[in-house]
Amino acid sequence: MDNIYFIGLMGAGKTTIGRLLAKQLGRDFYDSDVEIERKTGVKIPLIFELEGEDGFRKRETATIEELTQLKNIVMATGGGAVLLPENRVLLKKNSKIIYLRGKVNDLYQRTRHDKTRPLLQGGNLRQKIERLYIQRDPIYTSLADYIVDTGAQSAVEITHTIEQLLTN
Repeated sequence: MDNIYFIGLMGAGKTTIGRLLAKQLGRDFYDSDVEIERKTGVKIPLIFELEGEDGFRKRETATIEELTQLKNIVMATGGGAVLLPENRVLLKKNSKIIYLRGKVNDLYQRTRHDKTRPLLQGGNLRQKIERLYIQRDPIYTSLADYIVDTGAQSAVEITHTIEQLLTN
């Protein structure tokens, strides 16, 4: 079976759902952001501070390139990973891509106290999430093999829905 990659905005549940799905399927799970931090030895906000978003995106592409070489994995990508065309090409190879689509208000509620997401710091958080949603939703939608709306259902319920999609 192909690799399974999760895409979507910050707070959509990519890591939580990805971990649960990997466990259900008996696969290894990777979070591209966690792998970047593991390789660099520093947290992502520091990378943004020292290297800017461009420096971070270069590290992200290198990490995605490595992870997409692995077989039979589940991976959660960072919310902006799809912005670069080279990442989209890497993600499309031998994979099923699942877009976890959250409503702006739900994403706001899930991320409003999170100080670890550089693109959400300072200013009006809801407006920032809305702008990111408007910018990225068309990319996520065009890339996805499956779109799963997240909302009131639990992570377990969403994981079950995804398992059904993958086996049909």
